[in-house]
Amino acid sequence: MTTPPGGRPPAKGDRSPWNWLLLAPIVIPLITPLYNADEPRLLGFPLFYWLQLAFIVLGVATTTLVYRMGGRKGGR
Repeated sequence: MTTPPGGRPPAKGDRSPWNWLLLAPIVIPLITPLYNADEPRLLGFPLFYWLQLAFIVLGVATTTLVYRMGGRKGGR
C-alpha cells in the first residue's frame, strides 16, 4: 500500500455493526399506526405530540449509544 502525497494513509470506512441501530429512529416514526390516535393523553397533550418528543429522545439515545459503542479506537 502506498502513502498518498499528504503523508497520511487513506482512512478506512467505519463498518461498525452498531451503525445499523441508527435505522431505528428513522424507521419507527414512519410507522403511523403507532400514533394515529388521540388517546392516551399525557398532561393534556394528545398521543401524537408527546410521542413525537419521545421519538426525539429515542434518536438522541440511539445516536449516543452508537457513538460510544461503535467509536473508533485510536485516540482521535
